Amino acid sequence: MARKKRTTVPGVSASGKRITSSGLRPLPGQKTPSTIILSPPKRFGIDIQSFIDAVRAADNIDYYRRSMLYDLYEDITIDSHLSSVMQRRKDAVNAAEVSFIDNNGNPDEAINEQLRSPWFDRLIGDIVEAKFYGFSLFQFYRDEHGWITYDLIPRKHVDPVRRTIMRRQGEISGPSWDDFPNMLFVGQTRDLGLLMKAAPWVIYKRNDMADWAQFAEIFGMPIEDYTYDTGDEEARRRVIQDAQQAGALKKYIHARDVELQLIEAGNKTGSSDLYDGLCERCNKELSKLFLGNTLTTEAQATGTQALGTVHKKEEDRILQADQKFVLNVLNYDMADIFAAMGIDTKGGEFIFPEPKYIDLTAKSNILVQLQTNFRLPISDDYLYETFGIEKPQNYAQLKKEIEDNHILSQVLSSPGVQVQQDDEPDAPASSHASPSSSSPSPSSNSSSHASPSRASTATVPDGSPSGSRRSLKSLLTRFFARAPRDRGAALEW
Repeated sequence: MARKKRTTVPGVSASGKRITSSGLRPLPGQKTPSTIILSPPKRFGIDIQSFIDAVRAADNIDYYRRSMLYDLYEDITIDSHLSSVMQRRKDAVNAAEVSFIDNNGNPDEAINEQLRSPWFDRLIGDIVEAKFYGFSLFQFYRDEHGWITYDLIPRKHVDPVRRTIMRRQGEISGPSWDDFPNMLFVGQTRDLGLLMKAAPWVIYKRNDMADWAQFAEIFGMPIEDYTYDTGDEEARRRVIQDAQQAGALKKYIHARDVELQLIEAGNKTGSSDLYDGLCERCNKELSKLFLGNTLTTEAQATGTQALGTVHKKEEDRILQADQKFVLNVLNYDMADIFAAMGIDTKGGEFIFPEPKYIDLTAKSNILVQLQTNFRLPISDDYLYETFGIEKPQNYAQLKKEIEDNHILSQVLSSPGVQVQQDDEPDAPASSHASPSSSSPSPSSNSSSHASPSRASTATVPDGSPSGSRRSLKSLLTRFFARAPRDRGAALEW
């Protein structure tokens, strides 16, 4: 498989060092200054105007700043529904095991051992996240135990357009990441990711939930109303003291000539449905954005099994697109990275094998149709492996017996075959003859004088395998009537 060539060879650089990240205090064991000085993300208190300002700053052509946008991404990803659909999409790719095969289609166990390690599962998830955030930047190296591992460079400190690493977020210049060994960039330089499209729905949902909580607090709990005579300070003091000891309900303390009126909504149930409907709408839009459907995440009153199957197929298409995206990165972009790590991938490719979890009922129906309609031979070993059935030790013997019984059943069901139910040689043939043979006819008379050799070796009807006559001779002899030997045909007429 052809690989994409790089202008710089990973592993060879001017500095040859790792990119390290920490705060103002160095990490334990750190002997050199950190390449990146981290800052905490700014969470909460966002609104639509915050989203608009962050997108405009990131879209600036010459002096773009993405730190505001990635702080907003850190804030909205704490939403339970958004984080759930994101994790579901990552898990769908991680659940399918990646395998490396050579040109002959045989798996390479030396490489597959690395693919089964935890670092590779984490890598697959971070590659998929490049679609969420717009890009991902990795630096690969080997740990103290010899395993391949990597660092995900903080996105707020990466300039994907100018290929630079910024020491502090918000800066506009820094060293090129080409000066560091074994760097891998995944994604598009100016892409802001799917989270940019998801942010407005999370913001609307969060504000809706806040208003709904306030609505429930006001109209869902009773209000304690305390009244005292105007000008009576002693009564006012006692009322306040009683109100403080009465509990956590809302309280309204006022003079007798002061009146409080709470103007409620005309239909509190309808108002509650309004908040619930907006929240559900936001969740549906997030599901469609990341999964392409809504029925695979939430049950609906109008949903049917057929409609759910259609939605599941749409989600499967997105999974196939994600798998193809991951394979392109592994087979093309990471070719030089694997070579620098001492792994030769020139003689093969990475694939997603056929999943083991399949519908056995549907597959069995397909196999029956292939064998019945197309006469396609199917290996018994394949059937044992596919359906998880243990192969018996005396398989060859049992297989031969089944074939012999099948041929025997065909012989006995053929027209013109007479079966003897009594093996006594002296029994008259008329007592064992079938009803059809009792009718007078020249053919029946001639057949009754057949020689013993012909009677003991019954003829197999046309269409049966000729080689089965001799092998079934002992089985078929006792099923046929014996021909008369010394007294002729036992017919009274």
